[in-house]
Amino acid sequence: MPELLKVERNADGALRLTLNNPPANALSIELMEAMQAALDAVRNDETVHVVIIAAEGKLFSAGHDLKQMTAHRADADRGRAFFEGTFALCSRLMQTIVSQPQPVVAEVGGLATAAGCQLVASCDLAIASDEARFGVNGIDVGLFCSTPAVALTRNIGLKRAMEMLVTGEMIGAVTALEFGLVNRVVAPNSLTDAVNETARTIAAKPPFAIRLGKQAVRDQVGMDLGDAYDCASRAMIENMLALDAEKGIDAFFEKRRHSQKSDRLD
Repeated sequence: MPELLKVERNADGALRLTLNNPPANALSIELMEAMQAALDAVRNDETVHVVIIAAEGKLFSAGHDLKQMTAHRADADRGRAFFEGTFALCSRLMQTIVSQPQPVVAEVGGLATAAGCQLVASCDLAIASDEARFGVNGIDVGLFCSTPAVALTRNIGLKRAMEMLVTGEMIGAVTALEFGLVNRVVAPNSLTDAVNETARTIAAKPPFAIRLGKQAVRDQVGMDLGDAYDCASRAMIENMLALDAEKGIDAFFEKRRHSQKSDRLD
């Protein structure tokens, strides 16, 4: 049996989680449990500043492990209990990604369908190869992608998501960029370098501000305007009281004073 999830730390403060469930990197129970455990393990780890979710092979993820799920149709309840457990685990994993203190970046080199597309949509950022494709094509086998729709509608809007959901048609990386599902599209041989560079940029920023800011951004989504500003204001106050912000602002003014003195000397 292969190691379903490769977990690597680098010196820049990034944690790389690589799906390794060939050939489709299907989100089996075991793989989702491994991802959940890896994210939980670093939730309060101040040495980890950003999480990358990548995949081995040509597919990012084809979604749930339908072979595993179909095997449970022979159960006395026709698989109901197993299906309930599968979708509960997946829902928890996706919500963990959203609420994870560290920004989570998807590195998408190939096909991402159904719950694989949901995984991309749940991440804070996504960088894709120009060979990547995305879809929620469960409808092609009579299974509407209702749970992927939760993340997808929050990324690309209702009408675009509904078109993908009811037609099952795939979109390319450039269309995914236009829709807002991914942040950037790069050549396949540049993908990992682009993701690592983004991760290094994030990791170099003050971690407390990043964690506080991510939570505030996520919390205010869906609030009415007044509540959203109250939420964001509370976060700004906590951020202003943080030592990192105090030092950073002082350094900014010191740099500006030094610049003004240099101008006068000239």
